[in-house]
Amino acid sequence: MEDRRESELKRFCSRNILSILGFSSIIAVIALLALGLVQNKPLPENVKFGIVLDAGSSHTSLYIYQWPAEKENDTGMVSQVEECKVQGPGIANHAQKLSEIDVYLAACMERAKVVIPAPQHTETPVYLGATAGMRLLRMKNGYLASKILAVVTSSISNYPFDFQGARIITGQEEGAYGWITTNYLLGRFTQKSSWFNLKPTGGEPQETYGALDLGGASTQITFVPKDKTMESPDNTLHFRLYGRDYSVYTHSFLCYGKDQALLQKLAKDVRNTDGTISDPCFHPGYQRKMVLADLYESPCTRKFETFLQFDEIIIQGTGNYQQCQQSILQLFNTSYCPYSHCAFDGIFLPPVQGDFGKIDQHVRKEVQLPSQTQWNSFFQGLLAQPIVTERASWREHRPCSNQAWLKLWLCHL
Repeated sequence: MEDRRESELKRFCSRNILSILGFSSIIAVIALLALGLVQNKPLPENVKFGIVLDAGSSHTSLYIYQWPAEKENDTGMVSQVEECKVQGPGIANHAQKLSEIDVYLAACMERAKVVIPAPQHTETPVYLGATAGMRLLRMKNGYLASKILAVVTSSISNYPFDFQGARIITGQEEGAYGWITTNYLLGRFTQKSSWFNLKPTGGEPQETYGALDLGGASTQITFVPKDKTMESPDNTLHFRLYGRDYSVYTHSFLCYGKDQALLQKLAKDVRNTDGTISDPCFHPGYQRKMVLADLYESPCTRKFETFLQFDEIIIQGTGNYQQCQQSILQLFNTSYCPYSHCAFDGIFLPPVQGDFGKIDQHVRKEVQLPSQTQWNSFFQGLLAQPIVTERASWREHRPCSNQAWLKLWLCHL
């Protein structure tokens, strides 16, 4: 009986071999196609994007960041994926050109639409933070400053992103952002992990860097002081980042960024001249004309304003380091201090310690204070103590200038 059944099965297979092979081939092709589709289908990336517009006193930059949705110790791990420099000066210079703001922002906002995947546009937050340039404009004319922010808000709201608003940040915030950015980029917050991130390497928390941020209209200094007892609570900020608590000192020296400090120096030096300033901080052969009224337009130079017999000044460079150093140091009044330690003008500053990352967010358009040593003279006057001491050393860290807003994402993710 079994031999008969086996014989019939063989005859069936021999007669229908082509059909069986064809059916098997179809099944195989379907399986291969299914496998290919599964393997080639992009897995949903659990990545979020964010946009920050850094509206400085001299220019505006747009930064695009991305981070995994999963946080590390309740703080996001952020990386920059794009930078777009907005063509033209800072937004404060558009006070009389409000109708041009749409065009001013358009190129970089359109670039953001290309970089960020379209399905994620509506869930991508956008922040605009204006710094010292707008703080000065608000001091001069609060209505104009508010009007600029309103027009900027209207312009950015036309794009398909989740706009979170435009505002003028405080000097404290600006200093804190620079400090967090510096230490984030230098790896001072996070612990390295091993065994597929399942086991942290542990160890004591690393000592953080201080941050000295030179902008166009202000300079910020932020660091963790040795003495945790602050004599000036207004200069203290507290953070919890990556599972650790930090108490930092921070202060923003408004009017002591590169541009405004230079205007102060010129306003000081022009008082005892006939309209021609022989300036040791410009290189020999440098010459520039300037309308006197423009010099006194800034709130930073009003303390030097006086009646002069001329309407225009001429600046001629002589290039003398020692004279330049003395001229710069005269900007800082260190004659009184209501605290145990001060910078200048009675501003509390605890003893500076640790390594510093120096963030120069400025591109020199002219040869002004051409040597690094001359800028160190400026910083020395700013801090009312030598730049390099037994307890403080300086480290230039230029990448910080490109990611000055990481803290915004670390705290708002």
